[in-house]
Amino acid sequence: MHAAPRRHPARFLPALLATATLLTACGGTAEGSSKSDGSAAKVTVTPAAGSKSAGLGSPISVRAAGGKLTSVEVRDDEGAKVDGQLGADGTSWKSAGKVRPKTTYTVKTRAKSTDGKESAATSVFTTEQADKVNKLTNTPGGGQTVGTGMPISVLFDNPIAKDKRAEIEKALKVTTQPKVEGAWGWVKDYSGKDRIDWRPKDYWPAGTKVSVKGALGGINSGTGGGWFARDYNYGFSIGADHKAVIDVPSHTLTMYENGKNVGSVIGSAGSPQDPTRGGVHTVRSKNAAETMDSSTIGHGSEWMLDSKWVTHLTASGTFLHSAPWNKQLGVANSSHGCFGMSTSDAKKVYDFLTIGSTVEVKGTSNPNKTEVGNGLEVWQETWQQWQQRSALR
Repeated sequence: MHAAPRRHPARFLPALLATATLLTACGGTAEGSSKSDGSAAKVTVTPAAGSKSAGLGSPISVRAAGGKLTSVEVRDDEGAKVDGQLGADGTSWKSAGKVRPKTTYTVKTRAKSTDGKESAATSVFTTEQADKVNKLTNTPGGGQTVGTGMPISVLFDNPIAKDKRAEIEKALKVTTQPKVEGAWGWVKDYSGKDRIDWRPKDYWPAGTKVSVKGALGGINSGTGGGWFARDYNYGFSIGADHKAVIDVPSHTLTMYENGKNVGSVIGSAGSPQDPTRGGVHTVRSKNAAETMDSSTIGHGSEWMLDSKWVTHLTASGTFLHSAPWNKQLGVANSSHGCFGMSTSDAKKVYDFLTIGSTVEVKGTSNPNKTEVGNGLEVWQETWQQWQQRSALR
C-alpha cells in the first residue's frame, strides 16, 4: 500500500489572499479588489459598510483618494436604483436624496488610481428604524382623469414642523405637458392635519398630462411628525373642460363645456338664514346615494333625508343633490346651504361634473370666504394670495 503524496500548503495561498481581498472590499473603506499591490485608489463609502443601524438624515457619499471614480451604482433592498451625481473632478459621488429608514443599500464602485490601476469594490449597510414614520395621501390618485380645476393635494398623517416645510416643498416636483405655471401652498386641512397643495395659476388646459415626484424618503418632518420612509412618483390627466355656475337670485345652475352653455337646471340654494357659500368651489367627491343628516352641519336632529346624485363641494357640507322634498325648486332659496334639484336634474349635473370640475356660486348673501382646507378650495384665493402660502416665498 503506497502512502498518499504530500501536497504543499503554499498552493492554497493565492486563493486565501483573494478571499481576504474581497472581504476588505466590503468594509467601510472599500479598497480595490482587482489589485492588491497598494497602488489602487482608496474608496470610502459613507455610511460605513457593515453598519446595521446607520443614522438617518444624510445622503450616501463616496470618495476616492489617490485616483478617480469611474462608476458608482447604488441599489436598495428592493433592487431600485438610487440616483446620484458624480463630482466634477471625479473623486466624489453623492446620492440625490437621503437614506431611508430600515433599508439595506448596496454600493458598487469602480475606480482608477493616478497611475492607471483599476479596482472594484462593494459596500453594504443598513439604516436604523425610525421611531415614527410619516405617511401621506395623494389627491388625485395615480392614473386618474380629473377636471380642469383640480389641485394636487398632499395630506400628511403627522404634523409638519414649520422649519421643515421648505425642505419638504423643495423635494416635491410637478412637471406638465404642456407646460403650466403653478405653485405649492401650505394648507390646514378641514380634518386638522397638515397639507400642501399645488394649483395652476389658471385652470388646467384640457388634456394636460401631469407628473408628480416627491423625493421625500429620509427627510425628517420634525418633532411629532416622524421620518418619510419612501419616495413618491405618480401621474394623472386633465379631462374635458366642464364647469357649472350657480346664480343664486335666479335659482339656476348652468353647465358649460369648453366655455359653451350646454344647459341649465332650476333648484333651490341656501336660505337667507343659511346662504350658500360663494366663490369658486372644486368638486371633491361624488356619491350616487347618501343620507342628509342635519347634525353634520350644526342643525342637531332636525332631519334625516335620503338623497341621490350627490356632488360634494366643501368638506363642511356644501353639496349639489336631489331634493324631491323641496317644493320651492326654481321659486325660492330655502335650503340649508346646498343647491337642491329634482332627482332627474341632479343626475344630469352629477353626470356632467367630474372630480376636479369647478362650480362658481354667484349672487349669494354669504360674506364668508371658504377656507382653502375646507375641501379643495384653492380657487377661493387670488394667484397672489396663493403664492404667499409657499414656504419658499
